[in-house]
Amino acid sequence: MSDTPQYGLEQARAQLPLIASEAVAGYSSVITRHGKPVAVVVPVDQWRDQQARSVKLGGILALRGTGRGLWPEGAGPSVSQLRDEWGA
Repeated sequence: MSDTPQYGLEQARAQLPLIASEAVAGYSSVITRHGKPVAVVVPVDQWRDQQARSVKLGGILALRGTGRGLWPEGAGPSVSQLRDEWGA
């Protein structure tokens, strides 16, 4: 992100047409407040690609959690073994 242009909030407000033109040209920009990043302006195609990837991962991400209540009593060793296989 070091090569990505950064604009303070007030500067971004004044430079919005430039920032939009940069996005159309395929470049991202970071908007900061008090020196801390608060938003990123990205080209629409890049945003759409990210959204499509998020949708594909949605099925997997929906499985996150402890799984409490999904396994029968005493399944702990089996679950641990499965976790060890994936963690390696």
